[in-house]
Amino acid sequence: MQTLIVITGPTAVGKTALTIELAQHYGVPILNADSRQIYRELPIGTAAPTQEEQRLVKHYFVSTKSIKDYYNASLFEQEVLERLEESASDINILSGGSMMYIDAVCNGIDDIPTIRDDIREEMKRRYREEGLESLCEDLKRLDPEHYEVVDRQNYRRVIHALEICYQTGKTYTSFRKQEKKPRPFRIVKIGLNRNRQELYDRINRRVDKMMDDGLLEEAKGLYDFRATNALNTVGYKELFDYIDGRWSLDEAVERIKGNTRRYARKQLTWFKRDPDMRWFHPDQKQEILNYIQYETTHQ
Repeated sequence: MQTLIVITGPTAVGKTALTIELAQHYGVPILNADSRQIYRELPIGTAAPTQEEQRLVKHYFVSTKSIKDYYNASLFEQEVLERLEESASDINILSGGSMMYIDAVCNGIDDIPTIRDDIREEMKRRYREEGLESLCEDLKRLDPEHYEVVDRQNYRRVIHALEICYQTGKTYTSFRKQEKKPRPFRIVKIGLNRNRQELYDRINRRVDKMMDDGLLEEAKGLYDFRATNALNTVGYKELFDYIDGRWSLDEAVERIKGNTRRYARKQLTWFKRDPDMRWFHPDQKQEILNYIQYETTHQ
């Protein structure tokens, strides 16, 4: 039976470096599970694998789409399953921090109801008239569990969860807990984490490096497309506000750091709910290899 090794954890924890080492060890490519690194226009702001890293190990799902393309977790699930079906290797590696994308591959996409037009229009009206903060408070009241893990800066995700709540009378969370879909492969989940201060320092340094590497220029080049879903992303949103004159550049950079740290906490909240996740420090390469060996021979 094939084994899919899932490497995940919060942003900036060190997934890329470790995953490359594991992929080289097993002689396999990397299936990238980052919902923003798939867009070719966003290499700096998403910390996408560099050309040098991609020369070391072949990466799938990196820079293969345009921000103008429609893409979602369901399409990702389908394409990854097709790739795994074509793979002749006993070991495959999926790595990234996009919670919904990893969940889609491991568990399948739930059957979410199609939203009625009247509900959708009402939510749009409320967003225009009341603002995102009011909708977040409503979601906290109707579905506190999803409120804790949803990106509350992403109005589309907040609105969609509320649409489900109002249309069905149930929580959005209840639709994310359906029966797991069977997979024809073994799944070994490895979570990477560091102590909080170490992780936050890495996030801050990463943001500084992104700015040195030209993130502002990248954002300026994408300004005309700022309304697309792909750019509703930490790093770009704050710099668009700087370009619009809302903040100074220093304030925008500090907001990027703060929002990235907040996102990392949400990632950890999500992944730590998974009882199948085994946690390691990224430096524990040998312990991880030993764990994979044990799981592939005893499951």
